[in-house]
Order: sequence, then structure tokens, then C-alpha cells
Amino acid sequence: METGKKRITLAGAAQAEIEEKRSRFIGYAAPVQNEKEAQEIVASRKALYKDATHNVWAYYIDGGTHARYSDDGEPQGTAGIPVLNVLKMSNATDLCVVVTRYFGGTLLGAGGLVRAYSAAAKAALDAAGFASMEAFAVLKICCGYSAYQKLSVQLAALGALEDDAVFGSDVEIIAAIEADRVSLVEDLVREVSAGKGSVVQLRIEERASKDAGAL
Repeated sequence: METGKKRITLAGAAQAEIEEKRSRFIGYAAPVQNEKEAQEIVASRKALYKDATHNVWAYYIDGGTHARYSDDGEPQGTAGIPVLNVLKMSNATDLCVVVTRYFGGTLLGAGGLVRAYSAAAKAALDAAGFASMEAFAVLKICCGYSAYQKLSVQLAALGALEDDAVFGSDVEIIAAIEADRVSLVEDLVREVSAGKGSVVQLRIEERASKDAGAL
């Protein structure tokens, strides 16, 4: 992903259930990375609820580049599209929702179906929660023992996440920080270690940013 660019997606997978005129609607939401993962989730839910009346699904990937849905036998426009619309309105991406329905004996009508499927999809998204994902640089920082304690405290103050520390002839810290803030760590290490420390970037990976809960 691009340095400094945040991606809002689901924090995890979750399920929620609502009832409408004795029909059960079981919503399941999960983050996905591609269409293959989304299709695997759909297949898994269909297998789990193979006795259900309908397994309606939708997924929204890469900002809508890949967006698909299925009414799974419900009247056209009353199920898959409402679920997809809930995904779009969440302002998130890379997510899949499957809503399973067990018919309760009372017809809901087109408007009732739209409301029920939308509500079940939203309930599943709310249960999963959202995360703001960002590119983080994973760094290997080497410093002397005398600099380690101060450096550890200052790294935390910068918002860096210390993943590990190995104590040998020197201290080797594995830490992660937003990719566009690596220079701040380099400056800090240089200052605290009097120029004797080093910083090596190991990789870029996606992690939840500090403000992940403030969506």
C-alpha cells in the first residue's frame, strides 16, 4: 500500500442476528484481501447453513473495483443490493457480508426484505467493528546498553511499537512505526546513541494505526 495512506476495513469477523416476523436473519461480516477469500467465505457460510432458505451475500473490495452480490433466490433488488449498499455506506473496503435467512412463515414484502437484510448486514458490521490500517515500517535498531532504556522510552513517546529486544553484545530492538515517520526514529537513535546506533528498515507491513478506534 502507499506510504501514509490509510485503509479502513473491518477489525475482525463477527456475527449478529435479528428477527423480523419470525424470520431469522443471521449476518456475518469479515475482512477480506481479495475476491478468492470472499468467495471462500460465501461457500463456507452456505455449507454451514445449507438448510437455510437463503444465503444472500455481497462483497466490496479495493474501493469498489471488485463489488459483487447475490440475492440467492430472493426477489431481485430486495437482498443482495441492499447488503452491498450497507457495505458501500460504511466507508470501509475489503469486506464481505453473508446474510442467512430462515423463513418464519410470514411474507415480508419487498420493503420489509430490504429493511431486514440491510439491518442484518449493518448489525454484523457493527459487531465486527472497524480498523484504520496504515503502512508501518518494521525497523531493526541497534544500540548500546547505556542508550537502550532512554531510547525505549523515547520510541514509545514517538508512537513506535517495540516488538522485541535481543540483548547480546549490543541491544537489538525490533520496532514498527508509520512508514512516513522513519526519519524521526533515525534522528532519535542518532541523538540518544551519540551517533553509535543504527537503524535498518526490514520491511513495510500493514497494521492498525493509533487512531483505529476513532472512526
